[in-house]
Amino acid sequence: MALRTKQDIVGNWLPRYTGTALEEFGKYILLTNFSDYVRRFSARFNQPIKGLDRPMQTCSDGKNLTMINFGIGSANAATVMDLLSAIKPKGVLFLGKCGGLKDTTEIGHFILPIAAIRGEGTSDDYLPKEIPAMPSFKLHKFVSEKIVEAGLDYRTGVIYTTNRRVWEHDDDFKHRLQKLRAIGIDMETATIFACGIANEISRGALLLVSDVPMTPEGVKTEESDRKVSGQFVDLHIDIGIKAMTDIEGKGEKIKHFRY
Repeated sequence: MALRTKQDIVGNWLPRYTGTALEEFGKYILLTNFSDYVRRFSARFNQPIKGLDRPMQTCSDGKNLTMINFGIGSANAATVMDLLSAIKPKGVLFLGKCGGLKDTTEIGHFILPIAAIRGEGTSDDYLPKEIPAMPSFKLHKFVSEKIVEAGLDYRTGVIYTTNRRVWEHDDDFKHRLQKLRAIGIDMETATIFACGIANEISRGALLLVSDVPMTPEGVKTEESDRKVSGQFVDLHIDIGIKAMTDIEGKGEKIKHFRY
C-alpha cells in the first residue's frame, strides 16, 4: 500500500509505533517520557499496557483517556505530535519533569508554563523561528483548577527546551540560561507546543521539578530521582487525569487558534 499523504502515513505509523489500533485511543491524551508513569496509570485503572515491544507504550483508562510514553527528547516529542494528528485528539497534556533554574523553584514544585523557548532546533522544521511555542491556555485553566483544588501551589514562567542532555558542568551554558531568565529547563516542552501549533492540536504541559541543576549538589542522581518519584509522581498523574476528564465531563471545547 502506497502512503502518499501525511494522513496516510500517520494513520499507518501511529499503530506501528505503539501497537495500538487507532480506534483504541481516547480523544484526550496524557504524554509522558517515563515508563513508570504508564505502569502507575495502568495499575490505577486495571488496564493493560500495549506496545511493550514497540518504541512507544500506551494505556487507556477504559473510557476516553490514553497515556503514551513517547520516550525522551525533542525528536520523539515531534514524532508523537505528528502521529497524534492521525486521531485528531481534543486535548494533549504533557506530564514531564524539568530542572528548576530559579532559587525559588524547588524539587517537587509544579510548573505550568506560559511559553517555552525553542532552543532544541527540532521545532524549526515546523514553524518559523519567530513564532513562539505556546500552550492552549484554556487547557491550562483546567490544570490550574485541579492543582488549586488539591491545595497545592504552582509556578508559572517560561521553560527553556534544549537538545543538549549533559550540560550541568558547563558554566558558560548555565550563565546563558540565567540571562534567558527561564524558570526551568527540559527537552520536550517547546517541541510539543510548536508541533501542536503546526498540527492544530490543543496542547499543554504540567512539569514536575525533579532537580535543581544550576549547582553541583542539585544535579539529578538515580537516588534523588527515585525519591522524587516516590513523593510526587502519583500526584502528578492524578492532576493530569482529573484535568483531562474534567474537560471531557464538562464538554468544553479547546479551540486551536491559528496565528
